[in-house]
Amino acid sequence: MIYLDYQATTPLAPEASGAMQPWIADKFANPHSPSREGREAAAAIEVARKQVREAIGLKNGTLAFTGSATEAINWAIKGTLENAGPGRNRIVTVQSEHAAVLDTCEWLEGGGAGVTCLPVDSDGLIGVDAVKAALDESVALVAVMLVNNEIGIIQPVAEIAKLAHEVGALMLCDAVQALGRVHIPQGPDLVAVSGHKVHGPKAIGALWIREGAEPAPLIHGGGQEQGMRSGTLSPALCVGFGAAAKLASEGFDRDRAHVERLWTAALDALGPGWIINGDTGQRYHGNLNIRRQGLDAARLISDLRELAFSLGSACASGSGRPSHVLRAIGLSDREARSSIRLGFGRYTSEDDLVAAIKQIDDAAKSQERFAA
Repeated sequence: MIYLDYQATTPLAPEASGAMQPWIADKFANPHSPSREGREAAAAIEVARKQVREAIGLKNGTLAFTGSATEAINWAIKGTLENAGPGRNRIVTVQSEHAAVLDTCEWLEGGGAGVTCLPVDSDGLIGVDAVKAALDESVALVAVMLVNNEIGIIQPVAEIAKLAHEVGALMLCDAVQALGRVHIPQGPDLVAVSGHKVHGPKAIGALWIREGAEPAPLIHGGGQEQGMRSGTLSPALCVGFGAAAKLASEGFDRDRAHVERLWTAALDALGPGWIINGDTGQRYHGNLNIRRQGLDAARLISDLRELAFSLGSACASGSGRPSHVLRAIGLSDREARSSIRLGFGRYTSEDDLVAAIKQIDDAAKSQERFAA
């Protein structure tokens, strides 16, 4: 199998797997226990916390581990709104955000919160002027992802954070697709990240929190994670995430250069008739979202079983609905259903990528001949 679904999940790095093994087998102590073994587990988690925090690269903040980036996002949004002062009950976000943001905002709106969901242009970019026009002192939080999970567009997060601060609002950045791939700019108050998108294990995420921007707890109980997030942590998952984050930091330039070479090879291999969805410049180049007129993308994926790629977000793949991100950039339902997402990265070889694109191109042409 040729794996081209890096936005859905990344292969577990051997270094992360190796770091986890002792904590899965012999070192099973509860890291919140005062026993010697418990203190050893707690110390390993603190090393991992530092590794993830350093990979994020932001100043004056702490990091709390969560069960997923979705949990981190829910916590950031709901907890910030709960802590907001009188008259601040509005959230500003973007139509192309991940469902973890949009569905949380919709749920809060049902309880009386205000939500402003801004459009993007045909390239997938949000206008800074549009954000500025939407802001006033009723806004508690601005939520904008750095790298879009479906089309790879990089949003101007630093500028948006500055505008949010000018009206006294906080800024949440979903950096799930950014960690280890692009530099996270200074400015956000809350940053959500995920282990399995950076060659770490699944079921572990984190929320970076700027000092003074702590959201109200989402999960109550034993008061673990500095009293902010209750629940027993898994040393194995934390250590695996930390090892993966350290590897991403140390190999950032090498990984980025490799992805740029793959992007160039992919464009050279594409036959005529393919259109790239979203801006090609202000974009993470490990995400190639393309469409072809009349293509049945779902059938294409079914036919090419030796390749792993997707229609878009893995979270929404079973809904049967066209991608909300592709709709947000102005594509019709038919165009959205004629789109596929190819995701590649550290462990993708150029030969495999080119061979896969040739298979995809041949299968798409076969569909056209059959339809004719």
